[in-house]
Amino acid sequence: MKLSVLPLLLFPITLVAQDKEASPFDLLTAYMQGSFTSVEQAKSDTDYFEIELEMARFNTDAKDGCWLYVEQATAAKKEKPYRQRVYHVEQIDGNTFTSNIMSIKGGEAFYGSFATPEKLETLSLDSLEALPGCAITLTYKDGAFVGSTDGRKCTNAWGKAAYATSEVTVSPGLMVSWDRGYNDAGEQVWGAEKGGYRFVKKR
Repeated sequence: MKLSVLPLLLFPITLVAQDKEASPFDLLTAYMQGSFTSVEQAKSDTDYFEIELEMARFNTDAKDGCWLYVEQATAAKKEKPYRQRVYHVEQIDGNTFTSNIMSIKGGEAFYGSFATPEKLETLSLDSLEALPGCAITLTYKDGAFVGSTDGRKCTNAWGKAAYATSEVTVSPGLMVSWDRGYNDAGEQVWGAEKGGYRFVKKR
């Protein structure tokens, strides 16, 4: 049974070199940008779908962190993403960061714009709506960024869910996202059971 569906994320440039001059914020935002796929995981475990994840930066002149446009789609229907979001990544302290998750009003007009930066720059921040309680807090340690949502704060009505949780690890060339939905009794009703989706960076 394919229960491991629809990652929440759980947002193209080359990786920033891991040198002494690169700040943790620069590393995090560089790791998050690009094209990712779960194809290898899907080939080795049929409980997982082949998912394509696209994350492209926009609003590049902003001084309040990094803004990322995000699409997720099955590889067979890349032109029709099942999830579209904006992530606003900010630094809280030296090694702590938050990624606020936002929906886009009228977002269908921007499908595929991760590949056309000039179109993406027309995306108005006024069209964004934050998803209450769904922000992900990440901590930098041992070369990776690890974090999650906070308890039951991220409400979710997909399927029979009452709330959702996300656990995320961001590292060079790899993003792991484990997203699950639960009912009021705390029983899992959707999401991967064995672990998160492993998104390998293609470019």
